[in-house]
Amino acid sequence: MFDRRLWRNFDYPLLIIVLLISAYGLLVISSATQNYSEDPLFYVRKQAVWILISLAAMFVLVCIDYSNFSRLSRYLYFGNLGLLTLVMFIGKETAGSQRWIDLKFFDLQPSEFAKLVIIITLARYLESKEGELDNPVNYILAFFHIALPMFLIFKQPDLGTSLVFLAVLFGMLFMAGAKIKHLLTTIVLGTAAGFPLLWMNLKDYQKMRLIIFTNPEMDPLHHGYQLIQSVIAIGSGKEWGKGLFAESTQNMLNFLPAQHTDFIFSVLGEGLGFVGGIVLLLLYLFLIYRILKVSMAAKDTFGFLICTGVASMFIFQIMVNIGMTMSIMPVTGLPLPFMSYGGSSLLVNMLAVGLVINIGLRRHKIMF
Repeated sequence: MFDRRLWRNFDYPLLIIVLLISAYGLLVISSATQNYSEDPLFYVRKQAVWILISLAAMFVLVCIDYSNFSRLSRYLYFGNLGLLTLVMFIGKETAGSQRWIDLKFFDLQPSEFAKLVIIITLARYLESKEGELDNPVNYILAFFHIALPMFLIFKQPDLGTSLVFLAVLFGMLFMAGAKIKHLLTTIVLGTAAGFPLLWMNLKDYQKMRLIIFTNPEMDPLHHGYQLIQSVIAIGSGKEWGKGLFAESTQNMLNFLPAQHTDFIFSVLGEGLGFVGGIVLLLLYLFLIYRILKVSMAAKDTFGFLICTGVASMFIFQIMVNIGMTMSIMPVTGLPLPFMSYGGSSLLVNMLAVGLVINIGLRRHKIMF
């Protein structure tokens, strides 16, 4: 049963920062989608509903002692594999990717939930090997832990989400005590050995994304179009922006594809300029700070590692998404946390924050 006295430990600043970023996202989504349909608020209302659903799910999760997930980690891991395998057979295909299961009232994206499951199950594994990561077998088994779900997601194909798994793994290994020289050696050797194999298994459009990333002007009207329009949008915003609902040329004329999802930061950059972008980055910085603060106060290694996994996930997605819109990273299709339009990603992000709040609530026993 949930002890109401635990609310004394509730991390209200963390909740507030998530609500602020989500509200910021609603504002920018409103600008990005006002010309998408006859109802200019259609997408805003849908996203607002998902925010409410996600908050409700988050509070339910907060009420469940996170230590229960340690005992259930094996079931979570294999249940996750089952869902990812199911996508291969009954998944809904959109824009060349088979990532969603049609549940009639919404499309479920198992790969999003897989990120959270891997954080929990990997935390359980690393906790069980605490102080033993110098053993090569234990170190290598951590990579095998993410290998199969990562492969299933890569085959959807979803390169961006599969790379999130690696970011989470390295972040959690580092915080679990793995030596930096081992991590660096793994990165160097893994890149040298894995990139040729990865390249051979990429779809043609994924290869073009990597090639065009180095020079979008090679194909300005097709593969390079998205990056070029994104850079134009952000650059034209200058210091203060053109305004979200007024003179934002790339946004208002729909020059920018996926402007309410993967390229939401481009709309923000054009509409609110450098200042608007800095405000968002500061909000994200405070979000990561609060998560890491909870991790330092966690009562056990399991809770500590979950927090570091969540922080690693957010840091990677923020860096890759914003870097992608500025043409300093390849296009990967990763959404911007709490900003991009989308139900599954928002729900998973809220649940991830819920796990962190859960760990913070139970950082020490209530004595009276």
